[in-house]
Amino acid sequence: MAVKIRLARRGRKKKAIYDIVVADARAPRDGRFIEKLGSYNPGTNPSTIVLESAKAVDWLLKGAQPTDTTRSILQHEGVMLRKHLQIGVLKGAITQEVADARFEEWSTSKTGRKETAAGSLAQKLKADKDAKIDAERKVSQNRAEAIAKKNAPVVVEEEVAEVAAESEETVDQAEAPAADESTETPAAE
Repeated sequence: MAVKIRLARRGRKKKAIYDIVVADARAPRDGRFIEKLGSYNPGTNPSTIVLESAKAVDWLLKGAQPTDTTRSILQHEGVMLRKHLQIGVLKGAITQEVADARFEEWSTSKTGRKETAAGSLAQKLKADKDAKIDAERKVSQNRAEAIAKKNAPVVVEEEVAEVAAESEETVDQAEAPAADESTETPAAE
């Protein structure tokens, strides 16, 4: 009987959550399984993985083959490294203490990387949010300035001077014919 470590889908439509299970290779994806090892939720950021690593290592040592996605999850959680180290212990290449020390060293560095990644993700999200707010603020300010220009009375000194000059010309023209008429009328009498 071929045994696989794979994902079994559950959850609702477009909100999938997967169980990490050990199942017969001939069983349907969401069907009968031998043992549940944990769960995987890709819908969160970062994705949430709950896994019983001791059981997973035990099944891997018994010969269970993980699928590609499950292998990636197991590597991320350190199960594949632990299996590799345990094979070294069984062959006599290293002692159990050395294997445990190597795994602890890996897990502490992994914890530091997870914290750094989470911090950088939070900083990136904050920077994106600040950039969007600044862009909206600039657009709003430009819009307010345009409205203020439109509503404010436009008084330009040059226009005032032109209007004054035109009004003087019209006054001069109106007075000039009146002066001509006054000079002509006495001559006609």
